[in-house]
Amino acid sequence: MQDLLFLAHRIPYPPNKGDKIRSYHLLKYLSATYKVHLGTFIDDPIDWQYTDKLDALCASTCYIELKPLLAKIKSVQGLLTGEPLSLPYYKNKRMQAWVNQTLTTHSITKVLIFSSVMAQYINQDHDVDRVVDFVDVDSDKWRQYAQRCKGLKHWIYQREAQYLLGYEKTIAKQARASIFVSEQEAVLFKTLAPELRHKVTHINNGVDTEYFSPELSFSSPYADYDQVIVFTGAMDYWANVDAVVWFANAIFPLIAKRQPYVKYYIVGSKPTKEVLALATNAIVVTGGVDDIRPYLAHAHLVVAPLRIARGIQNKVLEAMAMEKQVVATTSAMEGIAIQQELAVSVADSIEDIAHEIIEQLQKNLPAHQNRDFVLAQFSWEHNVKHLLDLLQVELPT
Repeated sequence: MQDLLFLAHRIPYPPNKGDKIRSYHLLKYLSATYKVHLGTFIDDPIDWQYTDKLDALCASTCYIELKPLLAKIKSVQGLLTGEPLSLPYYKNKRMQAWVNQTLTTHSITKVLIFSSVMAQYINQDHDVDRVVDFVDVDSDKWRQYAQRCKGLKHWIYQREAQYLLGYEKTIAKQARASIFVSEQEAVLFKTLAPELRHKVTHINNGVDTEYFSPELSFSSPYADYDQVIVFTGAMDYWANVDAVVWFANAIFPLIAKRQPYVKYYIVGSKPTKEVLALATNAIVVTGGVDDIRPYLAHAHLVVAPLRIARGIQNKVLEAMAMEKQVVATTSAMEGIAIQQELAVSVADSIEDIAHEIIEQLQKNLPAHQNRDFVLAQFSWEHNVKHLLDLLQVELPT
């Protein structure tokens, strides 16, 4: 088996949130074809317990602790060096030394870079073919953040959007291929860097449909008489925080007036103070849970009221795989091309979202077609085959 270097900005386990779901499944399938050497950071002390899971998949591993507060302080160096602030955030001498040694010791010629910030560890002296999985156009996410802020935050986020886009173009030019999480993300990057469009493609996320299956049985975490709306996601992630706070303050009161037994559950780890403050008799903030599937299985519907989003929302696909009705914003559905009739309502205004939810709560119908759609379009095994091709064959010029 040929050796492959896999660089990821965050440990690809457990597969319980956006980027970790994708990186884990890529690693899992690549390990069947390559001897994978994994270099990654661990930014949550809880995740150290999972290193043995990845050691079992990899020929060698390098785990380096990343302390978010210290990394934020380091990122300020970017203001002096003219770099995106994201680069010094992830800069580490030990990681660079491990990469250099691993490439030399194992005569590695193929590298998969997961997230643009990890591309800094591969330089022109390394004689390798690199494929970069950008996942999302991160620079555009910073642009969206800037639009919602004023003052110093606006300036910092706007700067990051500009400088990171420049960096994304540079590493895309150096790479054999650049991958994005959806066709829409790939098209956006082609628009921003038209000279590189021949090297840009996409690989959809997948869903573990055996794990997220409506045929499995779970005890309900809800009271029998409650009509439950659920949102799932990491609750220290700004886009999710913005979504649940907006929904709780602006939309949920309109629904509660019409549906007296409605409950809004916010299910996700590390809720911020702003999220915790939302808790009332009708709004439940669970914090981290061992298994989100009971919360999906017994919910009446799932909401994804994201106003800031890039790429594919795993939370939407997982809900659809569980045959749940979904009410989502246009932003949340951006990476999921729906070309058939599904139990998914898309709305963006406060009134329209509330109307769709009230209507779906009253119907309370199963959504078999949602699962059929996921089974047909979002298979990990099928999608990863494209990555294997990219690692072996040049894209057409």
